[in-house]
Amino acid sequence: MSLAPRLDLRQSQSLVMTPQLQQAIKLLTLSNLEIEGVIAEEIERNPLLDSTAAPDDGSTVPAAAEAPTRDEPAGADELVMAGEAAGEALDVDIAAERFDDGPGDHAGPSSANTVSLSSGEAPDLDAFAGSDESLADVLLTQAGAAFGDSDLFIARALIDQIDEAGYLRADLLDIAQRLGVALARVEAVLAAIQRFEPTGVGARSLAECLAIQAREADRYDPCIAALIDHLDLLARGDLTRLKRICRCDDEDMADMIRELRGYDPKPGCRYGGEAPPPVIPDLTVVRARNGWAIELNAATLPRVLVNKSYYSELSSGPQDKAGKAWLAEKLASANWLVKALDQRQRTIIRVATEIVRQQEAFFLHGVAHLRPLTLRQVADAIEMHESTVSRVTSNKYLSCARGLFELKYFFTSAIQAADGGDAVSAEAVKSAIRALIAGEGAAILSDDTLVEMLNAKGFGIARRTVAKYREAMGIGSSVQRRRARALAG
Repeated sequence: MSLAPRLDLRQSQSLVMTPQLQQAIKLLTLSNLEIEGVIAEEIERNPLLDSTAAPDDGSTVPAAAEAPTRDEPAGADELVMAGEAAGEALDVDIAAERFDDGPGDHAGPSSANTVSLSSGEAPDLDAFAGSDESLADVLLTQAGAAFGDSDLFIARALIDQIDEAGYLRADLLDIAQRLGVALARVEAVLAAIQRFEPTGVGARSLAECLAIQAREADRYDPCIAALIDHLDLLARGDLTRLKRICRCDDEDMADMIRELRGYDPKPGCRYGGEAPPPVIPDLTVVRARNGWAIELNAATLPRVLVNKSYYSELSSGPQDKAGKAWLAEKLASANWLVKALDQRQRTIIRVATEIVRQQEAFFLHGVAHLRPLTLRQVADAIEMHESTVSRVTSNKYLSCARGLFELKYFFTSAIQAADGGDAVSAEAVKSAIRALIAGEGAAILSDDTLVEMLNAKGFGIARRTVAKYREAMGIGSSVQRRRARALAG
């Protein structure tokens, strides 16, 4: 074998993802609100890009579809996209393309953007929001008025260790050693903090939190103290043993349980913490005269324009070779972003339209009629790759007459029917389990009984599946529900 250097020619195939293709894939996974941030960054980098607010004159993006219907529920085959344009390929010669001011240039009137409101002034939803002041701020304000300089230093150290729920998550001995003070002094400062508002703050356990509130309400007698010391028995519903420990009868026990239920187990949660941002739908689906109107939410979809006048001004001036290359690069990048956004809109509409086609019974009749559906089924129907459908349905929400749903919600596993008929979705089975438990009445239904009732409804389901679905919905077992009912009584 020769060890001398030589030159060889080899042919090979490889998948190369250009930056533009990576950007297009990234845009598919983002919601409309996240797109705004991406566009803002691109505008900062590219002077040829300009953004305008979403039109408020009733116009909308062209990415919309309408499916026909009749007086009778339309079949899936009759749900066709109206005015669907073929998506432009992303690997085109951008320099040879004409200027396009974005999808908003072709906007037309849409009735889906019009919402009728009842007469009268709308409620101020901001009035229901929690306080902007954090729990730490509330406690520090009270500590400043209650302690001197030396104790205030200890109080601040303790308040720093109180979590959002109002509990002290630190060992007092560690704090005393770190601050170089006596443990008794730290305990005295903590006892004073536990008298602050909200009542129960600074507790180190649930039992201590409830005890603080019971003392504040002047209800901390030996009976309720024994009850608080045995919360584990209360959780298990062992009322017989609790009555013996607390030395009380049924009426006193019921009264103490009602008292405990009136206390706040997480007193710090009423303060601070940013309110979770509201979920804004990316798509709207409404029943139209001829079917289903499906369109993007134009209110959250910014318009991106290529600033042609600025480009003409720059290109007409004196430029060197590097300046011309820079301007051409920015022009190509601007045109690419506009095309990628337009393609994203059309892709989302195609996927959403196929979801409505497949799940038409859900939109007409509810969750009990949700069909099993996979990403591959949608991908095959619209002739796209399964990964593309997965990206499109990520972080996207659909608003319809039945509520707000994530697009992933419509993809559920199949449960075989007991009679050998068509399979049903897991969500439909969960809905049936929830309905049966909600209407169980005085007789608590066991999982075995639920299996029999579900099989009678045509669901071929095993007991372990019922238990899994019940736990996923946060519903306790028959024993837990029986105990909870006994405590409620």
